[in-house]
Amino acid sequence: MDPSFSPPLHGQRHQFVIDFVNKNKPKKVADLGCGECTLLKRLKFHRVIELLVGVDIDGRKIKKNMHALAPISTDYLQPSFDQLRVELYQGSVTQRDARLRGFDLVASIELIEHLSLADVEPFSEVVFGYMAPVAVIISTPNSEFNPLFPGLTGFRHSDHKFEWTRAEFRSWALKVCLDYGYEVELTGVGRAPPHLQEAVGFCSQIGVFHRLGGRDSINHLCCDDGEGMFSYTLLYSINYPSLRDNNILRRVLVNEVLYSAEKLKQRWMERRMDERNEALPLSHAEGEGGWEVCIAVRNTDMEEESAACGEELKHPREPRQSGVAENRGGQCEEVFCINSTNEESCTSHRCVSVPLSVLWSFSPKISTLGGSLANLRHLLTDDPLIRLNQDRSAVLLSLPEQDQEEDDRDGYDLEDSGFAEDSRCSVSAEQEEDWEPDT
Repeated sequence: MDPSFSPPLHGQRHQFVIDFVNKNKPKKVADLGCGECTLLKRLKFHRVIELLVGVDIDGRKIKKNMHALAPISTDYLQPSFDQLRVELYQGSVTQRDARLRGFDLVASIELIEHLSLADVEPFSEVVFGYMAPVAVIISTPNSEFNPLFPGLTGFRHSDHKFEWTRAEFRSWALKVCLDYGYEVELTGVGRAPPHLQEAVGFCSQIGVFHRLGGRDSINHLCCDDGEGMFSYTLLYSINYPSLRDNNILRRVLVNEVLYSAEKLKQRWMERRMDERNEALPLSHAEGEGGWEVCIAVRNTDMEEESAACGEELKHPREPRQSGVAENRGGQCEEVFCINSTNEESCTSHRCVSVPLSVLWSFSPKISTLGGSLANLRHLLTDDPLIRLNQDRSAVLLSLPEQDQEEDDRDGYDLEDSGFAEDSRCSVSAEQEEDWEPDT
């Protein structure tokens, strides 16, 4: 009889670990005997994991496959708030290394049978007594299944030193639980034909060990004399990009602010062009800082829009913290200003001023990344790609030269105007919160 497995047996073993990760959400995971890093390559996509470690005695295998664990381009283009660090070590699982202590999950897939019987006890002491993880998954061949492989004599692999029966594996697992304070569930993958399943069991038998007391317990046999021991050689380490890194957060936020501000400016410029084409003059008002033009961008007809903006200028209201003004129908108006070059940060003749509060309301991503309006201003201040007004309540975007010339021809003389820091057509972004960025 030739047993066939679908999916392949090695894939079933790795999927068993992945299912455990999805269910139990471990943050620190180690794969002992990682070999070609196949399991690690799949686990890196499960971003609940913050530290992913592989250990193998064959450093050549690690070096050959380690670069497949590097971040891909989308990890840099669209970083998430999740953190992930990958570390690969060359070393023996019968030796202690303090960097492998305190993990949530240690997996050892088809490894123990490659050890000599004399090394099984040191392996047990290192993994369960010294590393003392919250959970351990051990898989190993079930020798009772071997007769189902045609032509197989001896062990399944030339490097195997032994292959346990189900009773032998159970005996070892129960002794580990007694010695080191764990409980075990015995299962497996690779089912035999239905009429033989009970007789021979799974092709790969698996023990899932849980430390008694879970995360809050401390193994009473955990030795402190090896606290500073580092016997493994670090071959590879990489930190995946994360929005918890302030430099990455700032870069992503600045790009989003520039994109959203330009999008709003373009919408406003298209509306201005429609007004010109329909011979509807822009409204003017004399504010404290000089002549300014206020444009309300809404999905309403042009006459209502001009009337609403004109009314706002005749009877100016106090700035709103929300960054938007409600019209008579309860809709929100996005408010912009054209300002002269009295602003030091605006090097062109005229600028479009986009309040931060409007950007905050316009883009959920900006509000999520910023944390608060106060912190949004903090992150944008002094960034070379961002120009803010004097009170840092708005982003300044230059008008294209062609639009400036058209304003001159149309008679909108803003040449002598000054920019009022408390402009009534801009909207205050003073929504202060006690929020400190991650360091």
